[in-house]
Amino acid sequence: MQTITICGSMRFEKEMQRIAFELEVKHRFNVLQCVYGLKKSELTPADLDILEEAHLKRIDLSDAIYVVDIGGHIGSMTREEIKYAKENGKEIIFHSEYAL
Repeated sequence: MQTITICGSMRFEKEMQRIAFELEVKHRFNVLQCVYGLKKSELTPADLDILEEAHLKRIDLSDAIYVVDIGGHIGSMTREEIKYAKENGKEIIFHSEYAL
């Protein structure tokens, strides 16, 4: 069972939850995700730094990242996560190219 981390804009929070379920149940991936139900404005800069560090650790633990690029949208933070994953030899799977 391959372990993947979901990366994408939190504007797709609900979609990422559904996608994670489908990836686990239908495709037998072990999915690491970070959907907290919080608005970015509710978080301090220190909170954001900690969450970013934790997310990169999830990528380190994963075989691949799964990029939720609905409508072609990839935000600046997700671009950084893709770059980090590539630099660390992780497979990059784009939602727009993966048949769910």
